Amino acid sequence: MSQQEEELTRAAYDAVADLYADTFTATEPEQPPELAMIDHFVALLGDGPRVLDAGCGAGRMLPRLAARGCRPCGVDLSPEMVRRARADHPAYPSTTGSLADLDVADETFDGVFSWYSTIHTPDDHLDAVLAELARVLRPGGHLLLAFQVGEGARDIGAVFAAHGHRVSLTRYHRGAQDVATRLEGLGMPVVARLERGPLGSEQDPQAVVIARRPAR
Repeated sequence: MSQQEEELTRAAYDAVADLYADTFTATEPEQPPELAMIDHFVALLGDGPRVLDAGCGAGRMLPRLAARGCRPCGVDLSPEMVRRARADHPAYPSTTGSLADLDVADETFDGVFSWYSTIHTPDDHLDAVLAELARVLRPGGHLLLAFQVGEGARDIGAVFAAHGHRVSLTRYHRGAQDVATRLEGLGMPVVARLERGPLGSEQDPQAVVIARRPAR
């Protein structure tokens, strides 16, 4: 995303960090199919894998990954989200950073876990972010992406207005096949894909895609 878009996204999540962290403390929003995909992702990584939670927010998924044998750490664009991640989940290191420019060496992680964290990235910047996530994966490692399915951009700032927060936040919807095609274009074949319709209070279909960086 552009610098302006990134700054707006950072400011929005800084503003709602405490609300978000207090509302979603663990896996309250997740449905069984998504949780099963997380378990499948972890099973693909081998024993004791190092996993980057890329866009970790307040860190609610870090304990989930650790409970399944991972050694997770988090990175998020929002300093306030990272503040809560460190306070609420001090066992797992979390740092502030952009998914478009990770301060991580090549081939560091066995897995990269991107749980609804590319949804604010416009289509014309998505390939660069996916390439950066792939860069920090070891050969043979796996990348998981979760996102809302659909087309176009939506202003979702109104979601927080009812709680007293007036923020500007754009969410980009895309198809699972589009994401799969982009990953395959980066040399990362898709090994698992979930698509399902909305459940409960959800308004949109959901998708999870897992891709593998080929071994040398």
